[in-house]
Amino acid sequence: MSIKLSSTSYGKSAVRVMKLTKHADWHEIKEVDVRTLFEGEFEEAHTIGDNTNVLPTDTQKNTVFALAKNHSLNTIEEFGIHLAKHFHDNNPQIHKVRVELSQKQWVQMLADGKPHPEAYQRGGNEKWTAVIELTADSMTVQSGISDLLILKTTNSGFSNFRRDEYTTLKDTEDRIFATSLTALWDYNSSDLDFGKTRKDIQEHLLTSFANHKSLSVQHTLYDMGTRVLNHAEQVNKIDIDMPNKHHLLVNLSPFDLANDNEIFVVTEDPYGEIKGTLERK
Repeated sequence: MSIKLSSTSYGKSAVRVMKLTKHADWHEIKEVDVRTLFEGEFEEAHTIGDNTNVLPTDTQKNTVFALAKNHSLNTIEEFGIHLAKHFHDNNPQIHKVRVELSQKQWVQMLADGKPHPEAYQRGGNEKWTAVIELTADSMTVQSGISDLLILKTTNSGFSNFRRDEYTTLKDTEDRIFATSLTALWDYNSSDLDFGKTRKDIQEHLLTSFANHKSLSVQHTLYDMGTRVLNHAEQVNKIDIDMPNKHHLLVNLSPFDLANDNEIFVVTEDPYGEIKGTLERK
């Protein structure tokens, strides 16, 4: 029997970087998680234990910290490109570098009604994400958001769905629509103002969510992705994940009380998982 090692990769995960930049009159912080992943000439490390071509994952971690020292971290896309080029340019044995980044949100505290120059609070669960892939022939850049909790109180329903002997769900024309939004979009260029482009795309996503007359989560997901592709020519494709965060109407009739879409119970499990990918034809 012959055995073939069909693919290999390795890297470092959960490299957590906090960078403090001391401006003249305020301090700025950026918190970024980095994951590196390499593909290349590493077969002999598996087959005969030859580590000659293996750049240690500890070295990868140290490189992230060292390069963060002299990089502005203006955007995670720019920092990811910088990391990918460093690893690829200095390691001919690496054929593909993948760098995944996730930035937590920190906002300045208000003190006496004004942003405090040195004090911060977490800005919610939302994370900004980016993925860079670099080979000798190409570079791809993706940006995204994850864990962004959004909710609308009306203009959402779900009815006329398929039923069978196990269906108990009732039609509704008016419900709370809540989700934890994750989106990842592909750029057609690496020469962009990533900060402004991200802001514009997120605004398109949220504007669609807020204004759309939703007949289902799928219906709104499609509208959100369509709006992005219609307004952002830099984007070729967008993946959207919108788990349904259920808010169920409470039965108050045992207490002789009416419930006109006012009192809900928030449930975590189980939940609906709705995903979609939209791309240009």
